[in-house]
Order: sequence, then structure tokens, then C-alpha cells
Amino acid sequence: MSDAPLAAIRSLPSWLLGRAAARGRALVAEALSAEGLRMWHHVVLSAVRDLAPVAQADLGRSVRLDPKDLVGVLNDLQAAGLVVREPDPADRRKNAVSLTGEGARSLARCEKAARAANDELLAPLSAAERDRFMKMLIRISGTTEG
Repeated sequence: MSDAPLAAIRSLPSWLLGRAAARGRALVAEALSAEGLRMWHHVVLSAVRDLAPVAQADLGRSVRLDPKDLVGVLNDLQAAGLVVREPDPADRRKNAVSLTGEGARSLARCEKAARAANDELLAPLSAAERDRFMKMLIRISGTTEG
């Protein structure tokens, strides 16, 4: 019998990545809660900024969020005065979503908080190690973004 329980599992890169991801999500969630927002609020605000004005359906596809869940997130954001939904200029039958001025300011605060949380996550690494780590994560995640 092994000295540590689950030693075989704990030695798998997938397990370690999952643990690191869970810690990162917890740090970011805590940081965003100071803004009164959750992770999906931050994701949607960021996508709206990048795509606005964006049709609600296109927004959901871009962040890979179920339409019913997106409606709930948008309702929260609209109630807080961070986004507006108006008829889409390209197709008046659809809603287009845009940031409000307060939404842009809130997003800037969220981005700063998320960066600080990620700095805390990566604090044990040197700057060179962080750079290499990010490049390796991009390679194994199958994305080309960085």
C-alpha cells in the first residue's frame, strides 16, 4: 500500500491541472464577489465589450452558454445597470446587448481583480516560469489564444 492515499491519481497531470484550475477559479470568484459579480457575469461583460452591439443569440454562442442561463446572467447585469438590451439594428426582431458606462467601469474593476487573483495563483513562479507555463497551457489547451 502506498504512503499517500490516491498517489497514482495525484500524480496525473490532469488531476494537478484540475486542482490548479479549481484554486484559480476560487481566487477569481472571491475577487469578483467584491464587485457583487460572479464568474459568468465577468465572462459575459467581457464578451459584450468585445462584440457589442451583439445579438443575444450570438453572444450565447460566443461564450458557449446555454440560452436559458444567458438570459439569467443578462437579467442580473441589466438589473445592475451594466448592460442594455435593445432591438438589434441588423434585425429588429432580435435583441442586441451593449455595455453601459457603469458596465465598462465595472468590467475594468473586474479585470483588475481577476489579474490580481491570477497573480496570486502564479506567485510561486518566477516571471520566466510564468511565461513558459502560459505557453505550455496554450499548447495543451488546443487554443491559439494567448
